[in-house]
Amino acid sequence: MRLILASQSASRRALLAAAGVPHEAMAAGVDEDALKAGLKADGHDGRALADALAEFKATKLSLRNPGALVLGCDSTVQAEDSSLIDKAESREQAAAQLRMLRGATHRLHSAAVICQAGSPVWRHVDRAKLTMRDFSDDFLEAYLDAEWPAIGGCVGGYRLEGPGVQLFSKIEGSHFTILGLPLLPLLDYCRIRGVMPA
Repeated sequence: MRLILASQSASRRALLAAAGVPHEAMAAGVDEDALKAGLKADGHDGRALADALAEFKATKLSLRNPGALVLGCDSTVQAEDSSLIDKAESREQAAAQLRMLRGATHRLHSAAVICQAGSPVWRHVDRAKLTMRDFSDDFLEAYLDAEWPAIGGCVGGYRLEGPGVQLFSKIEGSHFTILGLPLLPLLDYCRIRGVMPA
């Protein structure tokens, strides 16, 4: 069975490749910002938003590739006050977001939905809790010097697989989930569907 990742995300592609999952990647071709704005206006929380965005991406691409399994993914970061954090568009915005998250615990939701012929056939949403340490302003500036603009595409402003791990004092949840993909449940489903050997 053919698996298509409805994303050009380098981290998700790397996770699948490292796990030995045969796949190809295609852009989903959705206006994610407009879709996200509409879902937020409808009152979606972080979990529901990640799930809906993942499903929309997978559904759209699977209609164009009906014989394949199409994997859509999305992640959201929800602060302690339940506000949702978007990808920073500037270094200044990244700094402001990290100052807001500093010394507090936030939740990261990572959703994966597989569609076939335009209909969802599998889904999984996982959650991680991450606590940032009370880092200094000097540390923050040095971190941004090293990581901006690479973290501009990362919700929350960190890459856990890089220097971003230094921002944290405690992490609860799957490393794969934090990188953007609930990998172990996905591997189970891929084996069931014959994408890879059982």
